[in-house]
Amino acid sequence: MQADSGSPSPLTRTSSPARVLLVHNYYQQRGGEDQVVEREGALLETNGHEVIRYTASNDAIAIHGAIWAAKRLIWNTQVYEELRTVISDRRPQVLHAHNIFPLLSPAVYAAANDAKIPVVQTLHNYRLICANGLLFRDGRVCEDCIGRHLPWPGVAHKCYRENTLASAAVVGMLQLHRAARTWRTRVDTYIALTEFARSKMIAGGLPGAKIVVKPNFVTPNETPHAGDGEYILFVGRLSVEKGIQMLLATWKKFADLPPLKIVGNGPLGDQVRTASLLDRRIQLIGYQEADALGELYRHARAVVFPSQCYEGFPLVIAESYAAQLPVIGSSIGAAALLIEPFITGLHFAPNSLDDLGDKIRWAWGNPQAMRIMGTHALARYAANYAPDVNYRILSRIYANLSM
Repeated sequence: MQADSGSPSPLTRTSSPARVLLVHNYYQQRGGEDQVVEREGALLETNGHEVIRYTASNDAIAIHGAIWAAKRLIWNTQVYEELRTVISDRRPQVLHAHNIFPLLSPAVYAAANDAKIPVVQTLHNYRLICANGLLFRDGRVCEDCIGRHLPWPGVAHKCYRENTLASAAVVGMLQLHRAARTWRTRVDTYIALTEFARSKMIAGGLPGAKIVVKPNFVTPNETPHAGDGEYILFVGRLSVEKGIQMLLATWKKFADLPPLKIVGNGPLGDQVRTASLLDRRIQLIGYQEADALGELYRHARAVVFPSQCYEGFPLVIAESYAAQLPVIGSSIGAAALLIEPFITGLHFAPNSLDDLGDKIRWAWGNPQAMRIMGTHALARYAANYAPDVNYRILSRIYANLSM
């Protein structure tokens, strides 16, 4: 585990921004959650907070093995002891946890509790009520474990890493800490990313009075949108839950759809590459850094978001709005709330190739309407997903803690 505090700062509880202990378990495949943690830490520092970072990385699992990781899943004594030392030395005023699984464990909370430091936990996914964290299984939304006293479907269906033993370990951890009331008593405030996610976490047993809503944020797009747009753009992980197979099937079914550019990588990369070789309208661009991605946003007509799962808070929607682009998204989960039909984008019926095709054609045939939606999208970004707005929400959350 790593702790990095930077230089000491003479903060006080009454007159200075809170000193924050930021805790995160990085994933092996870097994704949006890791980006959010880094951006939020930088945002706090920009606004005068001292940020102490305590992190782990799942890269260690490849070195030490799955059994080593499983032993740390329920309770990691080393993490508890290290954090008690960090807290004693650096005296943070709040511990803000992001991902704590599988290496950090709820020992993170106990270290703060025992030092009487309030705990904030951001709920980036549905891990506390679902073994795979997605509420998604076998190509469809799944809520089989919500409300169950014993969430056995998560084991039966190998929901964690498609492995029975690994799934049993995760489900066992969740159940043990539920019985110990860890989720109800060890965390002072949970941050859900949308009202939809908050409702699901409450249905899964988390205390509603402790859950507040704060979306993610993205930095402004400094490059103005150009013209009516030359293509439809997909940005995201190339995986089943992101709806990439549905997207390819739609373009295959309808010969009259416009050019499609696909940005990202993932396990279905070979399928996308094959589709791009067979259909000249489809171009696979792969992963792109921020500047190149900004240029792709600049020349798009709209962003398509065909995700088949609920999502936490899709950064691509906020990024699209910041680039003055409407979004065409499936009407489920977070997208159903974040996209306002014919104001900031369009909805299509989940799993409907025909409806997705119809909405793509409508967007392509109505450039003026799409420009107007883009203007509304940019306003929505400025009001809800800009850094200064996000910081005001986060600072209020911290202020309401008993520090």
